[in-house]
Amino acid sequence: MSIETGAAATVPRPGAWRRFLRNPLGVGSALLLAGVVVMSVLAPWIAPHDPLMPALDQVNAAPNGEYLLGGDGAGRDVLSRLIWGGRDTLAGAAVVVAVAAVVGIGTGLLAAYVGRWTDALLTWVSEALLAIPSLIVLIALYAAIGPDVTLSMTVFGVLISPFLYRLVRAMAIEVKNEAYVEAAQVSGVSPLRIVFRHILVVIRGSIIVMLADITATAIGIQASLEFLGLGSADSVTWGSMVQEAFVAIFRTPLSVVWPGLLLTVTIGAFALLGNAVRDALVPDAPARSRLRGATAATAAGATAAAAASAAGTADDDAGEGDEAGTAPMLGVSGLTVAYPHGDGLRTVVDGVSFTVRRGEVLGLVGESGSGKSQCVYAVLGLLPAQAAVTAGRITLDGEEVTPATLPGLRGRRIAYVPQEPMSNLDPSCTVGHQLALPLRRLLGMDRARARARALELLGRVGIRDPERVLDLYPHQISGGMAQRVLIAGAISTDPDVIVADEPTTALDVTVQADILELLRDLQRERGMSVLLVTHDFGVVADLCDRVVVMRDGVVVERGDTAALFAAPRHEYTRTLLDASLEGAEPRTWTAPELRTEGAPR
Repeated sequence: MSIETGAAATVPRPGAWRRFLRNPLGVGSALLLAGVVVMSVLAPWIAPHDPLMPALDQVNAAPNGEYLLGGDGAGRDVLSRLIWGGRDTLAGAAVVVAVAAVVGIGTGLLAAYVGRWTDALLTWVSEALLAIPSLIVLIALYAAIGPDVTLSMTVFGVLISPFLYRLVRAMAIEVKNEAYVEAAQVSGVSPLRIVFRHILVVIRGSIIVMLADITATAIGIQASLEFLGLGSADSVTWGSMVQEAFVAIFRTPLSVVWPGLLLTVTIGAFALLGNAVRDALVPDAPARSRLRGATAATAAGATAAAAASAAGTADDDAGEGDEAGTAPMLGVSGLTVAYPHGDGLRTVVDGVSFTVRRGEVLGLVGESGSGKSQCVYAVLGLLPAQAAVTAGRITLDGEEVTPATLPGLRGRRIAYVPQEPMSNLDPSCTVGHQLALPLRRLLGMDRARARARALELLGRVGIRDPERVLDLYPHQISGGMAQRVLIAGAISTDPDVIVADEPTTALDVTVQADILELLRDLQRERGMSVLLVTHDFGVVADLCDRVVVMRDGVVVERGDTAALFAAPRHEYTRTLLDASLEGAEPRTWTAPELRTEGAPR
């Protein structure tokens, strides 16, 4: 089994449900909380007495045959009040969690994905809320409107939401910079689906833990307010029971123990359950740890209003059409990209122009830092937020590409094959889901047709047993297979242009050859135009019809591949060709102990 066609050898891991059942603390806490919830829901049927009905002969009574846990200071049954008390206690906590989740998670995802002024405004609001003393506000609210548990817990949910906001925002920013999120953007997936399917799902483990902590905090805060006497006399809660029992603690000390014990156990169970659910949903998989601190990738605009030509550059084909006289499939003219630097801007791409004709492969070549990837990101609308496209014009089949039209083109007419294939597949989704999603969204296929098309695509890119691979997760396949999956996704919607950014960098030599052969066959079979970004002249010689050479953000040479290899005009191009090992004489090596005195090293 070759590494590019067989799944990586992995030990099958149990599903989330089985992982949860193997955690004794999680199972125990879940059973305990389930018991508390069932007790609270069934309170009208299982409580032996009316929780508000006093009996004069049971005032501060010890446990007895009628009141199994004794009576409180008003002669009411402690057991019945414990059973009924869970209803309002858990309901108040549920209000806090619901409000905090809606406000905190919603604004956190919005700030992380949109960024810029939205992020700044929401962060300022969250910092302002954090500066407000929650307990004092709730006490003031009680003084103003009286004991209203629902309103008080709603306000507390808003006041505590900044903690969830900060967690969600920080983690979502990291996940947003993942390559598979950029790949989803290029595939034409809507921002809303990216946020909820590719970002929220990945960070859900930490959110669950935080929500469990918020639930426990809400129960504690509600009990604290009621202990201060700020509860309603018409409702029964564990906090109000603690307050009432504390008054008579010297006469009936056990009456404090029961509600205090339920509060402690319930709060602890929520904390343990949150961690257990997180561990079950988010197992320790290698793909989960690849959160990098890259800058936020947003559609910062693939074009600028002004069109400029590359000044001083020998532009043999900028603006040139096909042989039939039509416009080139992809045209880039005078592209200039800059980043903030000190008090001004630092230009990293300066007036770059090139065209990709119909059905040809254009190689964009240069060493690392030459600006070729920046050109690609500008074409795809994936430049970081701080990048500024200060000049230039990009066209697709003669039509100008703007930030408004680009989302409708990505995935449909222009596709992307990135480098580092394992980082460009969402670790939380199966291969089949990631292939079928663009087919369903962009081509309107139903689930069955999308799956059949995905199986066909996997077979076309040379993957054996596509039925099995379709249901695997990215960590279960090899790097070569992952790259084939990405290529299948790129061609799934029959685009006019494929942008391939170092598509073989992360693969070993034997797999590189197979991937290059696959790209060449697909390009010829479908008549697609390909913009291939690489620093490997061997790849250029094998695939490309024409070559554009970049250095320090400018184009230094361009021309047909054969002519450029035969007679490079620029010194930098000759240096790159000389640095290639293709055709070089192998070096001989002599062991140090066999060298003669004065022999060259």
